[in-house]
Amino acid sequence: MSRLTQLSDNEASAEASALFGAIKSKLGVVPNLYRVIGNAPAVLSAALGFNEALGKGSFDQKTREAIALTVAGENACDYCASAHSAISRNLKVDEAEITARLHGKSADPKLNAILGFASAVVEKRGKVSDDDLKTAKNAGLSEGEIVETVGVVVANILTNYINHVADTDIDFPVVRTQAA
Repeated sequence: MSRLTQLSDNEASAEASALFGAIKSKLGVVPNLYRVIGNAPAVLSAALGFNEALGKGSFDQKTREAIALTVAGENACDYCASAHSAISRNLKVDEAEITARLHGKSADPKLNAILGFASAVVEKRGKVSDDDLKTAKNAGLSEGEIVETVGVVVANILTNYINHVADTDIDFPVVRTQAA
């Protein structure tokens, strides 16, 4: 049972309700994570806005989802592992690749470099080494892609940490990071 309220449509403030409506129009449902974040509509608005802005970056949705899986794996966030595994399946990513991404790996060399760097950012709390940057650059990541990786990592740390605090009820097919 979630330790923070997963607001129903009736419990939501007018601002949260409007944001829930926007989420529902895009996804068809309001996932429990957003129902928790709705307790602070400004945070929900910021999270949605940040992700919308990242969607206009150079990374496609599959890449952003891969980073989300890596961050979920690094932070042992079962809610996000479950949600982003489901989204990845909808994007036609196979199960072996989803599992690899939860461990910061990919069969695709460039994506593998992105995920390796994302793992380093999480593990080292952003204080990556010169070698981490050199490895990313040698794998072909531009400085823009390095910065964008950090941005996607940060967006996912927010949701990981909210889920840890709330112990949000998982409303996707469950994926446990310990078994990943």
